Amino acid sequence: MAQPKKLMRALAGEALDVPPVWMMRQAGRYLPEYRATRAEAGDFLSLCYNPELAAEVTLQPIRRYGFDASILFADILLVPQALGADLWFVTGEGPRLSTLTTTAELAALKPAEEVHETLAPIYETVRILRRELPQQVTLIGFAGAPWTVATYMIAGRGTPDQGPAHALMREAPEVFDGLIARLTEATIEYLSAQVEAGAEVLKLFDSWAGSLGGETFMRYSLGPIREIITALKARHPGVPIIAFPRGAASRYEGFAKATGADCVALDTDVDLNWAARAVQPDSCVQGNLDPKLLVSGGPELETETRRIVEALRDGPHIFNLGHGITPDADPANVDRMLAAIRG
Repeated sequence: MAQPKKLMRALAGEALDVPPVWMMRQAGRYLPEYRATRAEAGDFLSLCYNPELAAEVTLQPIRRYGFDASILFADILLVPQALGADLWFVTGEGPRLSTLTTTAELAALKPAEEVHETLAPIYETVRILRRELPQQVTLIGFAGAPWTVATYMIAGRGTPDQGPAHALMREAPEVFDGLIARLTEATIEYLSAQVEAGAEVLKLFDSWAGSLGGETFMRYSLGPIREIITALKARHPGVPIIAFPRGAASRYEGFAKATGADCVALDTDVDLNWAARAVQPDSCVQGNLDPKLLVSGGPELETETRRIVEALRDGPHIFNLGHGITPDADPANVDRMLAAIRG
C-alpha cells in the first residue's frame, strides 16, 4: 500500500522530522525555463489558459527541485474575468481590470455557477498535472479570497492601501456586500471544480487581509473564508484546506478553528516562537522564510532556514516562504534552502 504523501501527513497533523516543502510562486520568472515557456505562450493570460503550457510551467520546479507539492499555475484574477470583468496585464505594472463600484455593474456580473465556461482550461490543467506529477508530489489548487479579489475589482488594479475598496465598503455597503457574496459563491464553484479535476489540497490567498481591522476583518476576511471552507468540506470532506490571511498578525491565533482551515500560512512578520505556542496547537502551520533571502543567499539564508525548521519542529509544519518568491531570486539559492531543510 502506498505511503501517504508527505504534505498530506503534515496537513493531517503529523509533526515530521523533515518538513515537507514547496514555495509560493515556485513556477515563475526566476526560472529561465519558465521565461522560455511564457515567451512561447505569448503573454501571461495566454499561458494561464493554455493547459499544456500551464501544466509545463507547474512541472518545471518539480523537475528542478523535487518539491513535496506543486501548486496549479493560474491567477487569482481569473475568477473576476469568469464573472464578466475585463482583465488584462500591463508589462512591468501588473493586472488591470474594469472597475466595479455601482449597483448596475454588480448586476451585470454573471451568476457564480457560470464561471466554469471560462475556467474550463484551468480544470484541464489540473487533470494533466494529476497524470504527470510524480506519485509522491501533492497537487494544490487555489483561489484568491473574496476580500483580496474584491480590492482589485473595485480599484481596477492593485493599490498600496486598498483604499478604493475601503471607500466602497463605507459609501455603498450594499454594492460591496453583494460583490463579496458573489465572489464567495464563485470561489466555492471554482475550487470545487478543481477538486473534481484532481486537486488534492486547496489554498485560499487573502493577500490583503492585513488592511482590514477588528470587525471588518471578521466580516470580510474570516467570514467569507469560513463560508467557503464550510461549503467545500460539505462537498469534498477529505480535502485539506490552507488559508493565508497575510498580515493578520495576532489574529492568526484562533483563525484555523474559526474558519475550519487545516493549515494557516504565516507571513514573514509572524514571530515563530509565538506561532508555535498560539497557532500551531490548532492546526498545521506553513511558512515563513523571507523571500529576500533567496535573492541575497549566503550564510544568513541557511541559518534562517534552519531556525524556522527548529522553531516549528514540535508540531505539524510545511516549510514555505512568507510570501511569493520574487523574479530576482537566484535559482541556486533555492537549492541551498532545500539542503538546509533536508540536511
